[in-house]
Amino acid sequence: MAHAIVLAQRGLYTTHPNPRVGCVLVQAGELVGQGWHERAGEAHAEVMALREAGSKAQGAVAYVTLEPCSHTGRTPPCADALIAAGVQRVVAAMQDPNPKVAGQGLARLRAAGIEVLCGLMEAEAEALNPGFLRRMRGGLPWVRVKLASSLDGRTAMADGSSHWITGEAARRDVQRWRARSDVVLTGVGTVLCDNPALNLREELWPADSFPGRQPWRVVLDSHLRTPSTAQVLKQPGRCLLIGVEGSQRHDETDVRRVAGDRPQPEAVL
Repeated sequence: MAHAIVLAQRGLYTTHPNPRVGCVLVQAGELVGQGWHERAGEAHAEVMALREAGSKAQGAVAYVTLEPCSHTGRTPPCADALIAAGVQRVVAAMQDPNPKVAGQGLARLRAAGIEVLCGLMEAEAEALNPGFLRRMRGGLPWVRVKLASSLDGRTAMADGSSHWITGEAARRDVQRWRARSDVVLTGVGTVLCDNPALNLREELWPADSFPGRQPWRVVLDSHLRTPSTAQVLKQPGRCLLIGVEGSQRHDETDVRRVAGDRPQPEAVL
């Protein structure tokens, strides 16, 4: 299972909006197949592992970091693929909280006569997908806060002017956190003071490792004061301004308005 978790991590930046999943097939103590989910709409981890194993999947044990799906989405059910391949036993790290699955995949495997165990390295598997799990269990996103401050706890100069606090290592680290996120969110005050781009920058990534997909850029801007020349509006990918009802804007910027002078977080998220 530890190896399956390592495999799942290869999809760290690419599986959106799907969870990161890895799968390993073992036959008589020998690794016969492995795979991970690479991109939404493409084969799931179990199918990738079955393809590699071929006929050796018959009678094998499957270790998978998330319960095999039981519904047809953009790809067929993985539970059915495991059954058809003749897998003897399935060990899942955790149950899938997606209401479309929620134990049904494991039940389908058991009904087909396959031995099923669930809960091996569950905490490590949950750590792969905090956003997916939060969304499925609570209906809200997983929010991370990025804050740069000096050793004395300051975020700006004494006169209020902005100064770049972080170094190159921190900026590269931020790139990786952005790549793991669906949205980068900021307030209009930051846009007016710093004019950030809030994008992924290919030059800060090692060769051939740039994820490509840009997260949404969202600006909390009650009265739509973001200048049309702002960098955040000029980058590839989608940028959304969130204002209040009655706020006006006369360009083609993507705007969503919410009720109230001070919208509640739930209305925004």
